[in-house]
Amino acid sequence: MNNVASILILIFLALTFLQSGYEKIFYWNDNVTWLKEHFSKTRLKNQVPLALLHLLILELISGILCAVGVIQLLLKNGREFGFYGAIFSCICLLMMLFGQRLAKDYDGARTIVIYFIPAVMAVYWLN
Repeated sequence: MNNVASILILIFLALTFLQSGYEKIFYWNDNVTWLKEHFSKTRLKNQVPLALLHLLILELISGILCAVGVIQLLLKNGREFGFYGAIFSCICLLMMLFGQRLAKDYDGARTIVIYFIPAVMAVYWLN
């Protein structure tokens, strides 16, 4: 039964991060423009494209590992890929939380916590 919950959370995380990565790739300029404004009064104001690239890479790694983790759980009950996908998901979310707090966007930070809870649950269940 724990596998079903783990699979559902991994699907949730895979969809979340693969969709986010897709949007960053295909709407890069829009994202950079918005984020430059969002971080204009922070230490990140001059590093937005680089920070966004780092986040994009980690999001794609997270999403792919979570998707492969679902397949691994379904086919042979292995947990490694899902576990590392959940870990990378938590790292991405902590990076985003740090950015939102730095920008003093407390509503945005609060929203990230909603995603962080199932990611931590996946780490716990897949450990």
